[in-house]
Amino acid sequence: MRIAIVGASGAVGQEFLRVIEERNFPFDELVLFGSARSAGRKYSFMGKEYTVKELQHNDDFKGIDIAFVSAGGGTATEFAPTITKHGAIMIDNSSAFRMDKDVPLVVPEVNGEDAKIRPKGIIANPNCSTIQMVVAMNVIEKISHIKRAHVATYQAASGAGAAAMDELVNQYMQLMQNSDVTVEKFAYQLAYNLIPQIDVFTDNGYTKEELKMYHETQKIMHSDIQVSATCIRVPVLRSHSEAIWVETERPVSPQEAKEAFAKAEGVILQDNPAEKDYPMPLFVAGEDPVYVGRIREDIANPNGLTFWVVADQIKKGAALNAVQIAEYLIKEKAI
Repeated sequence: MRIAIVGASGAVGQEFLRVIEERNFPFDELVLFGSARSAGRKYSFMGKEYTVKELQHNDDFKGIDIAFVSAGGGTATEFAPTITKHGAIMIDNSSAFRMDKDVPLVVPEVNGEDAKIRPKGIIANPNCSTIQMVVAMNVIEKISHIKRAHVATYQAASGAGAAAMDELVNQYMQLMQNSDVTVEKFAYQLAYNLIPQIDVFTDNGYTKEELKMYHETQKIMHSDIQVSATCIRVPVLRSHSEAIWVETERPVSPQEAKEAFAKAEGVILQDNPAEKDYPMPLFVAGEDPVYVGRIREDIANPNGLTFWVVADQIKKGAALNAVQIAEYLIKEKAI
């Protein structure tokens, strides 16, 4: 098994390395790729030193079985033919191919089998906020079909990359020192603030991030579910949180939902309000599962259920999900 990481120097690229080691992912050879700026960097990994190669249009991917790609949509689009031309499976973390009908969009706990049919040799990793939402909602979908969902996301700085995380930390330090606040990665100062915009606005008033949650959820769940989202950037370093309201075809009681969440793959039920026990991003950072709590009836909808979901955006929302796709393919002998 020969694997590659494209975008190895980025936040998700580095997380790929940590996840591969944590999960003892099987590989015989690892090749790291990056931009011209990153080429030549050296990383120690599992007792061996690796040098980042510049991503180029050549035959460097010959013999590669799986390429984990986290290098942005433009790079993914440009280099997909180069990465896949010798048979490598490209698991792409960008938004470039997510809605391509010939590219499966996969969350293994929900639709792992879709990864087996990949006409272009590409599998798309969904948007981070979509991943944790569908892992949780799929549990309810198995009980009763979800007709519609409303979600408010509270997305950490990590969703905008390592530089954005650094900017948030620096802003707090600058404020403590009464210095001017540096604002580069976000439209406004994020420290002590909330920004009700992630990605650009579209003609209908929703942002692209919000529309991703609508379209991607339908594709992943093979469902006509209607999703209305409001996505908010919050001054949290790592891990996204979501308040979700679902309307099902028949009422689903909180107890029925809790029992299902407790048994679900990739989910941790953390729901004990009397003891102030519920998921929070501070404690979920660095963890693999999707955490679910605050499960209750929606008092405004007789067929409604509402719950709170938290997951590490860099892990389950990006690197971990991609590695789990590869693990699924290996288990199913679909490589």
